[in-house]
Amino acid sequence: MARKITREVVANRLGDVAYDRFLLYLMGPYKSFNLNYVLSDEELEEISVEDLPGPFRKLFQNEDAIDEAAALLRRVQGTLRTDPGVNAFLAVDVDIDTDEIDAVTQSIEYARRANATVFVLPFLGHNFGVGEEAGSILENVAETHGERIVFVHEANVTSEMIRSARRRWDLRIETYGTETELIDTVRRFVVTTMNRERFGDLEALE
Repeated sequence: MARKITREVVANRLGDVAYDRFLLYLMGPYKSFNLNYVLSDEELEEISVEDLPGPFRKLFQNEDAIDEAAALLRRVQGTLRTDPGVNAFLAVDVDIDTDEIDAVTQSIEYARRANATVFVLPFLGHNFGVGEEAGSILENVAETHGERIVFVHEANVTSEMIRSARRRWDLRIETYGTETELIDTVRRFVVTTMNRERFGDLEALE
């Protein structure tokens, strides 16, 4: 590995916040779900947008919605950097070239260095790649960092990966219905983790 990813490397590449030594790694899809992922061009031609379920119809009627997954992550990040003021970051924020360290290895190292890692899985998110990457992270860090990891999925998202993670690693799984509920859930997890570190139940990271 040409570069060693340390807590200092991550923190130094992020902006100042109230608790800049508390690193919160946010993972989730950067793109919204698109039927092109699962249907051929011929099958797409036979679909009427008006016949789609409400959430999917909204996606196809709004060209900007394809970026909603990334925008959701950014809003969650921005809110948590303000309240409670932790150093929430996405993988792209650290800006390490994937030619130098591949993306999966980067994610494993970010989760290993972070005080808390949150996987956000929205209904309209393109979650396939996230699931694969999450599996790699869990294989490498769940044994030592399992109490620092939470999956938060939209209520109507079902995933065999989530069910398997709960059974295999006894991970914390939460659901949300609205963006406000998502942010409140993540904030509670962050504050609980901070307090556990502060009062000795969870070893503080240096």
